[in-house]
Amino acid sequence: MTRIGFLSFGHPATAEIPRDVRVQGRGLEAVEIGGDADRRALVLLHEGLGSVGLWRDFPRALGAATGRRVVAFSRWGHGRSERPPAPRTPAFFHEEAREVLPALLEQVGAPEPILVGHSDGGSIALIHAGERPVTGLALLAPHVVVEDVTVNAIRETRRQFEAGALRERMAHHHDDPDAAFFGWCDVWLDPAFRTWSLEAEAGRLAAPTLLIQGADDPYGTLDQLDRIESRVQGPVERLVVPGGHSPHLEAREPVLAALAKFTATLA
Repeated sequence: MTRIGFLSFGHPATAEIPRDVRVQGRGLEAVEIGGDADRRALVLLHEGLGSVGLWRDFPRALGAATGRRVVAFSRWGHGRSERPPAPRTPAFFHEEAREVLPALLEQVGAPEPILVGHSDGGSIALIHAGERPVTGLALLAPHVVVEDVTVNAIRETRRQFEAGALRERMAHHHDDPDAAFFGWCDVWLDPAFRTWSLEAEAGRLAAPTLLIQGADDPYGTLDQLDRIESRVQGPVERLVVPGGHSPHLEAREPVLAALAKFTATLA
C-alpha cells in the first residue's frame, strides 16, 4: 500500500518518465507515469494556462489510484514545449483535437485512450472523442459555450497578468509566459468568439463520460455540464464537488476516487 499525500491506494507511485514527442516538427513536453501496459492509458489535457508541471502530483496520484499508464503533455507555447507554429485562433480547439492529439497518441503508444481533460483541455478532449475511438472520457470543468462569467473572469485574470504578479508566477512553469497567456486570453476575449459552441460535438459522444466540476467555479456555471449531459449518446456520470476551477487539486480525494471507480468499469 502506498500513501500519497492524504490518499492511500493499492498501487505504488512511479516517477515521471520524459517522452520525446514532435508534432509538425516542433517539440512537445511530455511525460509518462508507468502502469499496466495491458490496459488503456490515461492521457491528460491541461487547462488554458496549464502545463505538465501545473498538474502538480495529480498524474502520479492518478496512476497510483488506477494502476494505469498516465501520459501528460504541454501544448505548444506552454510549459517546456516549443512555441505554436502560428498565432492561436478560435480554431485551435479543433486543430489540437484533430491534428496534434492523434499524432501524440501514436508516438506514445496510447491508442483508444481514456482522455482526462481540464477546462480548455476538456473541450479538446470532447472534440477528439466525438470523432475518434476512445475508451472513456473524463471532463473536469469543461467548456462547450462562452458564458458571461467566463469572459468576466478572464478579463480579471488579464488585469492580474498585466500587473505583473501572475506573469512572474507563470514564468516558473512556462518557458514563454506571454505566449502561454495571450494564446489563451486573446481567443477567449475575441468578440467573435462569443458564439463559439461545442454542443453539436457533444452530441457525437458515444464513449462512457464522467463530468466533474467545482460548485463555485468562477470560469463557468453548471450549465456547461447540463448542456453536455443532455446531448451525449453514451452513458454519463456527473460529480459536483466543493471548490473552484481545479477540482482535481481543490477536491482531490473525491475526484481521484471518482476517476478510479469510473476507469475500473471500462474495458
